[in-house]
Amino acid sequence: MSFAGGGSDLPVFYRRFGGAVVSTAINQFVYVTVNKKFDRNIRVSYARTEEAKSVDRIRHPLVREAMKLLGLGGGIEITSIADIPGKGTGLGSSSSFTVGLLHVLHAYEERHAGAEQLAREACEIEIERCGEPIGKQDQYAAAFGGLNFIRFNPDDSVVVEPIICKRQTLDPNPVQSSDLFTRASRAALRLF
Repeated sequence: MSFAGGGSDLPVFYRRFGGAVVSTAINQFVYVTVNKKFDRNIRVSYARTEEAKSVDRIRHPLVREAMKLLGLGGGIEITSIADIPGKGTGLGSSSSFTVGLLHVLHAYEERHAGAEQLAREACEIEIERCGEPIGKQDQYAAAFGGLNFIRFNPDDSVVVEPIICKRQTLDPNPVQSSDLFTRASRAALRLF
């Protein structure tokens, strides 16, 4: 959730002017698990369940592109559940899913991936490979967590600086800030 600078994380803006947001992660979670499958097929379970014989046949674009990016093949089962709806809330749930998926896939392959790498790869998947008309702040907020000042440079690099403050400053006061779920959703594409 950004408090200032929203929209400056879009390439059309930051490549010309640079951009920055003050952003925080919230305490809602996405859970992604990966398990070796007994056959060579790929099973993906989210709001739907897919069974595919190859990565190219996976319908979920984020799963398909994450597996392609990391060079993974069959014989794998991926499941996910989340505290909030997966699309259209404006809370970065798709980016949180992508970061979580990449994290667990790297771990499954016994590789470490730090926050910067996870955010960068999530941006590549969502923005470049899937063509989503979104910025970069959600991927970096999900990967780094906490309250941060995030700078988007014209050369496409990103700098994340944690904002250090007292614990009581971070504790939400319902009088100061409230988030409401209206059950209305929207697609980022429809905003442009």
